[in-house]
Amino acid sequence: MRQMHRQGLFLDSARYQCNGKSPMNWSTKAIQAAARGGDYGRVVRLARINARLTQRQFGVACGLSQSAVSRMEGRGAGAYDMTVLAKAARHLQIPLHLVGLADHVQPSGPMERRAFLAATAAAATTPVVASANPGGHSDDATTPLRLATTAYRRLDASTPARQLIEPVRAHLQLVQNLAQSCEDDVYRRQLAAAGSEAASLAGWLSWDMGDLGSARTWYGTSVTAARRSADPLLSAYQIGSLAQLEAHMGNGPSALNLIASARRQVDDELPVAQAWLATIEALAHAAVGSAPAADRALRMAHQAADRMGDEGPPPWPWVFPFSHAKVAAARLSCGARLGLPEWVASAQEGAGDVLTSGHEKQRALILLDIAQGHMAAGRIDGAFTIARSALDTGLHYRSGRIIDRARALRRAYTPTTPPRVVREFDDRLHGIYL
Repeated sequence: MRQMHRQGLFLDSARYQCNGKSPMNWSTKAIQAAARGGDYGRVVRLARINARLTQRQFGVACGLSQSAVSRMEGRGAGAYDMTVLAKAARHLQIPLHLVGLADHVQPSGPMERRAFLAATAAAATTPVVASANPGGHSDDATTPLRLATTAYRRLDASTPARQLIEPVRAHLQLVQNLAQSCEDDVYRRQLAAAGSEAASLAGWLSWDMGDLGSARTWYGTSVTAARRSADPLLSAYQIGSLAQLEAHMGNGPSALNLIASARRQVDDELPVAQAWLATIEALAHAAVGSAPAADRALRMAHQAADRMGDEGPPPWPWVFPFSHAKVAAARLSCGARLGLPEWVASAQEGAGDVLTSGHEKQRALILLDIAQGHMAAGRIDGAFTIARSALDTGLHYRSGRIIDRARALRRAYTPTTPPRVVREFDDRLHGIYL
């Protein structure tokens, strides 16, 4: 009984200390440096010391042992138990983004969700701030706007597009409003570039949602804004992004025309642009059924990737690095569309880095390409087992793009008496309404 009473006093003490007796300044250099470095245990330790609690007192207040608190505080930039961090943050009233927890909060309504995603974007931006200016201009006043777009792009790897599209549109509206009231020509061009990047992201999210009409509209907006920015590289990137959509949708001739236009904007001095455009060209050739032309484009992409040298930060406007693994993933996708299982099999190992990158939606799309290769080789059970896994990811993220790709795979299998694994896949697929 005495022990329970003592624990109650500790708990009350923790709440009292955190509720105003000794308020914490969350903007101190020590707190900010620890948060930026991923040392969330140090953030907790500083907040605990400020609250005048021992590890044991704090552990009792949070329902943790003293040793668990010690391990958490000494973990550095390692992996953390999110449940333990959440308990610590709640009792010490630590802002969630300072302990990497913004993306673990479940917002309950539209307004809360918008604020939640805005906070998450700010948290995701933190590691990016220390890198080079995305536009390459040290005096570019639009850097915070571009960094926010980059943060949203990174969130796309782990967040349903339907949750991101609204804050991204709001972000784009902010950029457009600033541009309308801007009288400085240089700043207006910089705002056009920032708006182009945000519109392109809105196009990507719309594509993931299966809203192709909106995707094309947003990509068109991004191309127009890129031209207003007078930056040829950005124009090439946005025209290439639209070409990528058309290639994946089977519109090969349109994609090839766009790629030719994008190439006129850049030269051979930027191999990442040449490699990326060549992979999209390969997909466009695959869409019209030309394996030799696709193979030539893939070899061109491989040669350009060789010229990139040591992998470093991706050059603006790319957000993620381009590598030989992405060339292999493109060959895999081309093989799936051309019905060439040998291409799929040979490229699978080389695309391993993409398959293990942590971007679950991209991984699901590649798995569907692998499933297509298995189906072309007559391995039906393996094909639909893999496809079922990808479909589950599509459902989890409510990705119209993944689910449409799964439907296309199913349409390609035409026997009238499908085996059990296909029937089970049908049962799962037919009940999906996004």
